[in-house]
Order: sequence, then structure tokens, then C-alpha cells
Amino acid sequence: MADETGREEWIKRRARQLWEREGLRPDREQACWDKAVQEFEAASSEDKRGPAHPDPTVGSASDITKLKRP
Repeated sequence: MADETGREEWIKRRARQLWEREGLRPDREQACWDKAVQEFEAASSEDKRGPAHPDPTVGSASDITKLKRP
């Protein structure tokens, strides 16, 4: 339950920030809430899987210029 309370509080604060940034327009209240939920879920998703790291087995774009032409 504590996790759910923390989630809801975070979303409330973030939605309010977004809504204030948009001028407290009543027609944007739900959109700001939805955006805050998306941000929370994206952040917690990354926490679960960890940050993305480059794959060392994949070359960079500059490797293409090193290839010899036939």
C-alpha cells in the first residue's frame, strides 16, 4: 500500500507541475494527469530493467567508412 501511496503522490505532484506550466486550463487537467502517469510508468520500467547500455558487439556508424569497396 505504501508503494501505491508514493506512486499516487508522485503523479499528483507531477501532474500539477505540468498543469501549471499549461496555465491551469481546465481542458488540460486530464491530459496532464495522463502524461504524469506515463512518465511515472516509464521511469519505474527503467528502474526494473536497468539503464540501456550500448551493445559492444555492434559497430558504430563510423565503422562503415572503414570498409573497403569491391
